[in-house]
Amino acid sequence: MVTEMLKAEVEVQSTRRQRWIFLAIISAALFLVGADNSILYTALPELRDQLGTTPLQGLWIINAYPLVLSALILGTGTLGDQIGHRLMFLIGVSVFGLGSLVAAFSPSAWILVAARGLLGVGAAAMMPASLALVRITFSNVRERNIAIAVWMSVAVVGAAAGPVLGGLLLEFFWWGSVFLINVPIAVITLLATIAVAPPNIANPRKQWDLVSSIWAMFAMLGLVTAIKELANPERTVWLLSASIVVGVIGVLLFIFRQRGLEQPLLDAALFRNRILTGGVLTAGIMMFIVAGIELTTTQRFQTAGGFSPLQAGALVATIAIPSIPAALLGGAFLHRVGFIPLISGGFTMIAGGIGLAVWTFGMESLVPFIASLLLVGIGSGFASSVASTAILGAAPVDKAGMASSVESVSYEFGTLISVAVFGSLLPFFYAFSAPSEVAHDVDHGVDHAVHGPAAVAAYDEAYLLILVIVGVVAALAAVVTAYCFRGNPKEADAHASQ
Repeated sequence: MVTEMLKAEVEVQSTRRQRWIFLAIISAALFLVGADNSILYTALPELRDQLGTTPLQGLWIINAYPLVLSALILGTGTLGDQIGHRLMFLIGVSVFGLGSLVAAFSPSAWILVAARGLLGVGAAAMMPASLALVRITFSNVRERNIAIAVWMSVAVVGAAAGPVLGGLLLEFFWWGSVFLINVPIAVITLLATIAVAPPNIANPRKQWDLVSSIWAMFAMLGLVTAIKELANPERTVWLLSASIVVGVIGVLLFIFRQRGLEQPLLDAALFRNRILTGGVLTAGIMMFIVAGIELTTTQRFQTAGGFSPLQAGALVATIAIPSIPAALLGGAFLHRVGFIPLISGGFTMIAGGIGLAVWTFGMESLVPFIASLLLVGIGSGFASSVASTAILGAAPVDKAGMASSVESVSYEFGTLISVAVFGSLLPFFYAFSAPSEVAHDVDHGVDHAVHGPAAVAAYDEAYLLILVIVGVVAALAAVVTAYCFRGNPKEADAHASQ
């Protein structure tokens, strides 16, 4: 198997110009995948007004996408090994474009939830295929490090730019425009991939197991529902209990299924490599932090700060601005400085930026708060630039598809849990300190004629509590990743044990 994979890499050697053009094509599609994770953050108030969504429906509209994506992505990586990653990427782009068209013209909230799920199916096919194609196309280690850094920075920038892109579209168009914009880009990407992508290399010996993906979805669905119900002041006991049971059963069935498969979707032996484990933790925690900050910041400044969708999106876009050069520098200098300054140092910088945000939040000028978000962006750029390198470089060559799926799951699972946790904690913390007359209405309590100022204060308190939680998570991540990358290796080692 290893010989076949190495042979495949040799067969797709190309000119430098062809490689970077192909990376640009992949990046365009990847930007859409990242942006669709966050583009609805600024659109939630518009969805409430134009589509009549409830807070619960709003959370599911956001979470349906990463939920389906996270559940399927392990399987689609293996399926890509089987049918060829080029073909898999083309299928993913096509489904993503179709899902975007359905979402743009959804007549009700639950149809929009279903369309978001279809988008997740397309993204699940695209992400591991694109990363595996980068791994195959860029055979030079230093060139591959830069390519992976570009790949990852595009995904992070897409997620960070989603709110401002959504806000810009909502300034001029209806809410469906945040999905409709995907369609022409998907068509262009589809045609360009057919024209310049490397040949499709299939491995029929690989086996795709749909049942494993179904059990994974049950596990994640149960987990997300349980999180939402735990943070719900009016929680339904039977729903909470049922979601926990479904989640536990899903996990157990997934584990037992993997033990009985000749080619499991997830091989636990991968995580014996501490560098790969550190990369997975970095990817998941970094997106947990960034998604949490973006979601709660856009909601706070739109609901309690009077910002327009574009203004709120532009505010959180300050995280994306410095993350691009930081990610590129991280990928280019990994071989000189090693993993710890970039990953553990990046998390330390994020924690410092969040601490600065808490301190400057109440100031009259918004400039210091913006500076704190810039610091968070630099730290996230450094950390994300080499997380993928750690995961892919530390995996055996014959498990490249599985490793790329694990990498993608790490980022999407971080986003999924972040939206579930902080999307639930924000109204929970608000209700805890808001006047009883408006405690039940986190969306419009700030507009109350009498209790509006108190509701704004409660909203701000809830927002600051969430920032503190995120800051603590970032500080802990700095410590944990420093342990995973002890010795400060300058490249990923497939033989690094725990």
